[in-house]
Amino acid sequence: MTRTYKFAIDTAVAQAHMKEVLEFIYKYYLLSKPKNFSSVNKINGSNNSKLSFYAINPEYGWKILVEIVAGSPLDVTITSYNGTPEKFVTNVKEELILAVQFFHESIRQSTLYFAWVEGEDIIPEEPPSSGKKLADRLFGSNLLFLYVIFFGINILFFIFLGLVFAVIAILGLQLIIVLLSDRIYLARNNWRITPSNPYVHIIEYQLPVEEFRLFKEKFGNDVVVQMKNDIYKRSLAIGKEPSCEIGEEIFEDYGFKCSPDSSLVKIVDVYSIVKTAASKFNIPIPKIVISNTMVPNAAATGPIPSRGLVLITTGLLVELEEDEILSVLGHEMGHLKGHDPVVLFSIISIEFILRFTLFFPLVILNPIIYIIVVMAAIFFVAKFFETRADLVSAMNIGQPEVLAESLRKIGFNRLQMERSSSNILRWLAWDPHPPLYFRIERLDKMKTPIKVKHPLIQSAKDVINGFKRSFKG
Repeated sequence: MTRTYKFAIDTAVAQAHMKEVLEFIYKYYLLSKPKNFSSVNKINGSNNSKLSFYAINPEYGWKILVEIVAGSPLDVTITSYNGTPEKFVTNVKEELILAVQFFHESIRQSTLYFAWVEGEDIIPEEPPSSGKKLADRLFGSNLLFLYVIFFGINILFFIFLGLVFAVIAILGLQLIIVLLSDRIYLARNNWRITPSNPYVHIIEYQLPVEEFRLFKEKFGNDVVVQMKNDIYKRSLAIGKEPSCEIGEEIFEDYGFKCSPDSSLVKIVDVYSIVKTAASKFNIPIPKIVISNTMVPNAAATGPIPSRGLVLITTGLLVELEEDEILSVLGHEMGHLKGHDPVVLFSIISIEFILRFTLFFPLVILNPIIYIIVVMAAIFFVAKFFETRADLVSAMNIGQPEVLAESLRKIGFNRLQMERSSSNILRWLAWDPHPPLYFRIERLDKMKTPIKVKHPLIQSAKDVINGFKRSFKG
């Protein structure tokens, strides 16, 4: 008896690189594991290219036929034979997705990105500064950085204020930052999205490595900003959409040529996506800011939903499709709906008070061990809230498989590391997120419509069970 599975893998690459995807899979995936693949066949047609092979498990004799047709997206067909478990099929599917993501990563290393929000400042695309990283982690509920940033301040308070007043001052300062987190985010990030200004416009130029190197050598950030400004003046400033053709004209003005086959254009109605996500959770539309960095990320903050704010990077808009962006924002709306920033602040505050009262003898006995154990416990509890955010996104947006796909895309490096190492320590790490493999497997198993009466309790149970399973390998 045979069973057929069909699915698609997004290929966010320009026409010039379309056929390279299959060659990358062949070279870096199939040839790296010769014992696991057989009967590899490549067809390079003028219109359609195809790659087919058998994936096998020599130990158990499992065998599946995989056929991949080049395109945007890749069309994949898997035929499994008698006795082959679905888990083996899922594993091969995930490895193919990871291979495509690593190909995308190789293309991104020589890609020029240009992004605009109409009426906003023209600024270059660049990785986040250390200050931006710190703030994003701080207000994105990463508790480790909350502890680190206040560690030095705590010492000064204790020196100058004494124990009681120092505790009061520290808790008061942390509360002020949590209450004003939305305004801090709004003041420091790049672009604001509003109902009258809802779009982010993006052009990508996926250049050959040598051309990219020459471009970087010839043009600095100031010239790139001027190029962006010139494109803006010939497009958005006069009511036209930015296009590859306009971009190529500007490039030629600076003595640089770019093939149309290496270009991609994307226009994302960010406001509509956020509005849809908020409506699914029955909360007010949060303020929206765009951070112009190619690192894919999203975060939410705010003391209450009516004071909510979501941060979205241009990298997330580049890498994900609109339904995937919606599911990721559903996760962030789950944090706002659940008042997670305030809840996590409360947990930190309670521990801080107990540290200098009930638990003080333990702190004196061995402060290092105390901090290690308590931090691990707090971060483990924080995983309940991250897991709940996944669950309520799946419940309200109704696309658990899309959220799982999004996590594979933006977390492929981490997922690859988790597949090749022990995950027990990842459960105990000072990170509010559970291991990525656990989140993806959990989402993949959900069947819509999803009805859970107590999402936080269910998520806590799932985290505890996932941690227990990690001991079994």
